[in-house]
Amino acid sequence: MPRMTGKRALMEMLRAEGVDYIFGNPGTSEGPILDALEGYPDLKYMLTTQEGVAMGMADGYARAAGKVSFVNLHIETGLANGISLLQNAKDGGTPLVLTAANKDIRKLAEDRTDLAEMVRLFTKWTAEVTHPEQVPSVMRRAFQEAKTPPTGPTFVAFSANALDDEAEMDIVPSAGGYFRTAPDSEAVADASRILASASQPVMLVGDRLAQSGGSAEAVRIAEMLGAKVYSTCYSEMSFPTGHPQFMGRVNPVLPSFRKLVSSADAVLAVGTNVFSGYFFFSGRTLNPATKLVHIDSAYREVGKSEPTDVGMIADPKIALGHLAEALESDMSGSDREAAKGRAATAAEEKAAQQAAWQGRVKNRWDIKPMSAERMMTEIAGALPANTIIADDAITTGESLHGAMEFNEPGSIFGGRGGALGWGMGGAMGVKLANPDRPVVAVVGDGSSMMTVQALWTAAAANIPVVYVICNNKAYRILKLNMNTYKREVLQ
Repeated sequence: MPRMTGKRALMEMLRAEGVDYIFGNPGTSEGPILDALEGYPDLKYMLTTQEGVAMGMADGYARAAGKVSFVNLHIETGLANGISLLQNAKDGGTPLVLTAANKDIRKLAEDRTDLAEMVRLFTKWTAEVTHPEQVPSVMRRAFQEAKTPPTGPTFVAFSANALDDEAEMDIVPSAGGYFRTAPDSEAVADASRILASASQPVMLVGDRLAQSGGSAEAVRIAEMLGAKVYSTCYSEMSFPTGHPQFMGRVNPVLPSFRKLVSSADAVLAVGTNVFSGYFFFSGRTLNPATKLVHIDSAYREVGKSEPTDVGMIADPKIALGHLAEALESDMSGSDREAAKGRAATAAEEKAAQQAAWQGRVKNRWDIKPMSAERMMTEIAGALPANTIIADDAITTGESLHGAMEFNEPGSIFGGRGGALGWGMGGAMGVKLANPDRPVVAVVGDGSSMMTVQALWTAAAANIPVVYVICNNKAYRILKLNMNTYKREVLQ
């Protein structure tokens, strides 16, 4: 095995893992890493002047490129600034490896911070490398953990001596992985029996469906059942919004959602948390008589809080394919006719939604300052073909989704989790992953101010993203959440 420094082994591992970009904001502790980079021109360092920008870029790039991204921040001070968007990455399951350099391991008596412990709550796996020989194996596991479903961020700290000292190194990348887990056949059969005979089925879809590439399979199931489809989180194209059975985005923890599904006798939830959110409400979200079928690759989410009749731990795309085959056998002629009727009813409701939207656009077209409805309609009309939207519009998001349809995978990426500031950096990450497609970021003014330093990186690195900032001259999300609190919680 070749002998080399820990910092060189890190570069060799990044190259072996197929890393193209390092997103970061370094400091003195990262000096050894920057020194090693001089010999690796194929590893492009995307310098940011604020840690949230680096995290947003890495998040957007990982999701749009479909590969693990790599971030490097500065000891505890820079790491602390990145934690808010690290929480978003954990909440959304973004596969990324976050790193930071630390003081020499021999400085234990001088208040040396345990960086791995500092971010443990916001990652799948954390470790600190304290000897150079550990670099290849630890990096290999960090990448493996990040990309294994349920995907998510991992963290590695490097003590100064581990980067500068030498050892014999075995440079072997993480395994490619075979993550398309098939569902249990008994679970498929039980789910099919429940759904085939349902008279009012509802389908809920989330981001892990989009991550599996299963939107076509979801459409097939929805059409077979004649089910209305709602999205619990639409930060990626999980279901085509132009489909006549897609009824829009919902917040499944609010009483208004309970009313929406109160008549459902079966709910099929695919690739979504069941059910999570900030506000607490006692009792079940669904009626006790409603059957719940939950398909997900995130095994911790299945049966976590809501009573679940069939919990299917599997890749959503593969599971839906198996379920469709079972439904073909289980649905009778009368079941299929009933499904056609439900689909027609859903289409009528969708048409009424669209008519109401057009009426709202017309009624608010000439008001001043410009309405969100007109703004998004004008943007939609000006977009070049094949544009990708980076959606961080926050409080004007409903208008964005009213004016635009997202019917192709990879046509939209949005922030997810509770922290603001994703869009400014996230859009650049999406663009780096799609250099031949136009990327337009629609960002709320509050979110943009969290990471406005992204404009420096966009200009310095010549990343051609178009930013549209929604200026409502208010921190409007607080007003809307207060309205929700008064209307839904204090009722």
